[in-house]
Amino acid sequence: MPVEFLGIAATHDGSETTPRSGAAFDKEYTLRLARAHEDHGWDRVLFAYGSGSPDPAQAAAFVAGRLDRLQLLLAHRPNVSYPTFAAKTFATLDQISEGRLTVHFITGGNDHEQGREGDTLGKDARYSRTLEYIRIVKRIWTSTEPFDHEGEHYRFHDFVSDVRPAQQPRPKVSFGGSSPAAYAAGAAEADVYCLWGEPLERTAEQIRRVRAAAEEAGRTDVPRIQVAFRPIIAPTEELAWEKAHRTLGAIRSRREALPARSRGGAPENTGSQRLVAIAEAGERYDRALWTPTAAATGGAGNSNALVGTPETVARALLDYYDLGVDILSARGYDLLEDAVDFGRHVIPLVREEVARRDAERVVRAAHTPAAVGR
Repeated sequence: MPVEFLGIAATHDGSETTPRSGAAFDKEYTLRLARAHEDHGWDRVLFAYGSGSPDPAQAAAFVAGRLDRLQLLLAHRPNVSYPTFAAKTFATLDQISEGRLTVHFITGGNDHEQGREGDTLGKDARYSRTLEYIRIVKRIWTSTEPFDHEGEHYRFHDFVSDVRPAQQPRPKVSFGGSSPAAYAAGAAEADVYCLWGEPLERTAEQIRRVRAAAEEAGRTDVPRIQVAFRPIIAPTEELAWEKAHRTLGAIRSRREALPARSRGGAPENTGSQRLVAIAEAGERYDRALWTPTAAATGGAGNSNALVGTPETVARALLDYYDLGVDILSARGYDLLEDAVDFGRHVIPLVREEVARRDAERVVRAAHTPAAVGR
């Protein structure tokens, strides 16, 4: 099966190891980073969402108008706009990008962060709202006649959008989460289900749960699976581990320098709780997974690392591919340089091996008794 690579479309050069050097929306850096991904073999970049961050939809439109091939993954929280408005925004961006948009719907795993923009719903209610929101957006994208909606969270009448997505019948929908409520909502509606990088055994268990939830929801297909990591690569294993420990030290120093209110407490969302528990149980798993980076950030988002040479990290990614993961998300700590290095040294190795396996599969299929007998 094909494999895709997702990077990050940050709007400035700051990360967990380094404060940003300029404005929150640095147009020159935003374009340089996106172009580095397009020029070095990446398929898509994520425009992330934060309560005080630049609007990701406008940043995505800025990049889409200047690059020709790079695909866009736009993060969106349902609490920040009505679904009728959001569906038009997404359709317009899909037109601007000539059909390169996927929308990632974020339910929200932190009450304080949600409350910064006036969202007071509890976690289960947020999942219910997200599910209703996605279904409304999908219907708007595909409807040519006005319709009414009377739901638990949204009510409107006689609505039809005059702007249609470039993709037909609609753009793809992405979703993430590790709680039972997340599996139920995301598996019912998502084209892509996103997980954070965990040990292979735990990732396999999550994939089984997503597929079971999709079947329970009555789907005849299953979502594609995406898994996210923080690669730390170097020419030798020794140098890679030296770089990993330097990175960890920089994360800790940067975090200690933040105001106490910015560090956060114990994570509320299940995904981060899982990362913290995995880190507490051990530092190294499988071929290259390293957990201290997740522990140092309190399990904040995509934070488990893959450490080693490009060959080691590529083999580790292929281990996840073997589980059924066909979208590999990666983001370094020096966003620009790491995107270039990963694109030059890791992506070609993974693609070459996947192509080799696919070719072997075709040959085996052609020589099965059923195929030979035709």
